[in-house]
Amino acid sequence: MVREGQDPVRVFEFMSAHQAEFPIRVMARVLRVSASGYYAWRHRPASAHAQADALLLRRIRTIHAGSHNTYGVPRVHAELQAEGTAIARKRFARLMRHAGLRGVSRRRFPTTTRREPTHTPANDLVGRVFTAPGPNRLWVADITYVPTAAGFLFVAVVLDSWSRRIVGWAMATDLRTRLVLDALDMALTTRKPSDVVHHSDQGSQYTSLAFGMRCREAGVRPSTGSVGDAYDNAMAEAFFATLECELLDRRRFRSQAEARMAVFHFIEGF
Repeated sequence: MVREGQDPVRVFEFMSAHQAEFPIRVMARVLRVSASGYYAWRHRPASAHAQADALLLRRIRTIHAGSHNTYGVPRVHAELQAEGTAIARKRFARLMRHAGLRGVSRRRFPTTTRREPTHTPANDLVGRVFTAPGPNRLWVADITYVPTAAGFLFVAVVLDSWSRRIVGWAMATDLRTRLVLDALDMALTTRKPSDVVHHSDQGSQYTSLAFGMRCREAGVRPSTGSVGDAYDNAMAEAFFATLECELLDRRRFRSQAEARMAVFHFIEGF
């Protein structure tokens, strides 16, 4: 017998998938239907709603696979909304759950900030307002590390707050100021801003004399958040959280060269 609260259709689907164990007459008796009713159900065409769900699930699978199986409901929903598909989020959640599709979750935030007491940090020109009226008006920057079997690889990025695109990046095996200078130089070369604020934490690389001089030469206005507060550089922290949960937590790198290639593909490709 079908237990109370069970969906007869799902029981039907399960038993019909195991016909060797559940002959037609047994299924019909258990579900209290006629054998002819069962055959009518098996050959009945799918409803318009079921067909629409099948098409939508196909697109969801494509987006999920394209994200390297990292996107969950919110990001798949956002991707489809950007394409002009207006579907309720609960419907996405139901389809992804039934298909066994899940995203990956963020776990940790690395600390690479080393403050130098003798340096004078720039004023905070952002005040946790990470919005801009257009491109190349506000850049946010930060450093993270990639663990490998051969030691750490350090990654510095510069992110445009308007487009949320990485406009400059650099990698090195140490935390010298050259790392952040290379990331800034890439951003300046590719974007050629006329008046941009560069916001970061108070790490010694960003408060160094060399970095300050480079900003003055390029007409960049440096800005730093308060000490020990991730929210003062939340946008850059959010990017690194995504990098970690979608790439670094899912891979183990044997060499720094292998890690460089993976990070390069993540930033410039995916």
